[in-house]
Amino acid sequence: MQKFVLSLILLFGFASAQTGTLELAVDQSPVGLDPHVVTAFSSIAVLSQIYDGLVESNADLAIEPALAESWTISDDGLSYTFNLREGVTFHNGRTMTAEDVVYSFNRIMAEETGSPQASRFSQVSSAEAADDTTVVFTLSEAFAPFLGNTANLSVVASEVVESEDIGQVAIGTGAFMLDEIVPDTYVSLVANPNYYRDMQPKVAELRYNIVPEASTRAAGLRNGTYHLLPVVDPATAQTLENVNSVSILRTQDLAYSLLGFNTTVAPFDDARVREAINMIIDREEIVEAVYFGQAEAGGPLSPGLAEWAVDTSEYSCYTTDVDKAKALLAEAGASDLSMEILSFGTNKIVSDVSQVVLAQLIDAGIDATLDVPEFGTFVQRWKNSEFDAFVSLNGGNIDPDGYLFRTFHSDGATNVYKFNDPSVDELLVQGRTQTDLDERAATYTSLQEKLACSGPISHIAYGTLLSGIANGVEGFEQNPTRSLISLRNVTVE
Repeated sequence: MQKFVLSLILLFGFASAQTGTLELAVDQSPVGLDPHVVTAFSSIAVLSQIYDGLVESNADLAIEPALAESWTISDDGLSYTFNLREGVTFHNGRTMTAEDVVYSFNRIMAEETGSPQASRFSQVSSAEAADDTTVVFTLSEAFAPFLGNTANLSVVASEVVESEDIGQVAIGTGAFMLDEIVPDTYVSLVANPNYYRDMQPKVAELRYNIVPEASTRAAGLRNGTYHLLPVVDPATAQTLENVNSVSILRTQDLAYSLLGFNTTVAPFDDARVREAINMIIDREEIVEAVYFGQAEAGGPLSPGLAEWAVDTSEYSCYTTDVDKAKALLAEAGASDLSMEILSFGTNKIVSDVSQVVLAQLIDAGIDATLDVPEFGTFVQRWKNSEFDAFVSLNGGNIDPDGYLFRTFHSDGATNVYKFNDPSVDELLVQGRTQTDLDERAATYTSLQEKLACSGPISHIAYGTLLSGIANGVEGFEQNPTRSLISLRNVTVE
């Protein structure tokens, strides 16, 4: 029924306003559609068109209005009042109100939801609807990242959550509406005829074609089958560089490749073992072999956050030294270390990083193997901490708290590493509650120094975010967060 209704809207409601289909090619299908639960890039890329937060970040990482057209902050920094746009409707036609924002916030914070976003709002003591278009958040203490974090407060309709499976049915306020999902083939979104931004979106349909092979995606871009590859691996980008019908766009990525450890599994519960593996990994080799030089060896924060990130030359464990690593392993009683690395094969960067890290560990005398299940199984095992170690990509954030708190705090919503260090917890809370920028910078410098060598993650590299776009496609703008919100501005000849 939903697809039939949306098709009628397309035919009669706004055919003259939006025209054309933007054909995207992506490597993975969405893994669930619940915006408060998903963590996979493949899901977020779709859901960011369907749902809105109170604010959003632009390509320059500045905060801009979304569902909230304005906001005020009390002098003590403990009260945020958001003034919502009037007349915003959900895709089912119901007007969105402040109560929907409060409902969505409470759902994120509910323990039974298990939302990875919950850590972003742990300093909020209450959320109240003052009237239909005003929401007031009261904080228990100053919380520097709060405003930016409200971009992650996707607003859902309570009646949909309570009557449908929101993991399968998506009804938001965004520029596009879910039309059809053909598993492992494509996801179709159609333009929202009642979107609150004038003259947006500009195309009638977004079609996310699921194309696991990078070479097939590249061929489709060359021959006009696809208009946009939001993420292109460096090897594929090289093959497209001299194609007249294609342009390659570049920006610093906030996401990073990593090798993560389960710190409750021996011997990875020993910080010396984690530091030793950091010394075995040759990040420069990975930058050249996997990223074709279009990346930087990375620490806990992206070099894109220039005012926060510590230069990796400050980390002694980033100098590859296999002999010293072996001595540390012997000291920890782990000279005969064996390990299984969980990974997935649908992302070329992840796949290639896994292979190079595996080879480096084996060359250093470690009995390492690779386990590559299908992506949905990888995600489930990741969520359940069912791994010795894993290779993946982690998303970035415009504030250091967004990188570090939910990942490394002992109660962090994405601390699948089961990492628990009281001194790190203390610094993480301190960093998010400080309002003086110099004091915050000092705190995050200390955190990076603590986490880089002995934390639960071997940070590997922050790549250049590469996108491939066909001639005749206008309006697409890369965002270092990998957000695709600019798709609402895209036109196709």
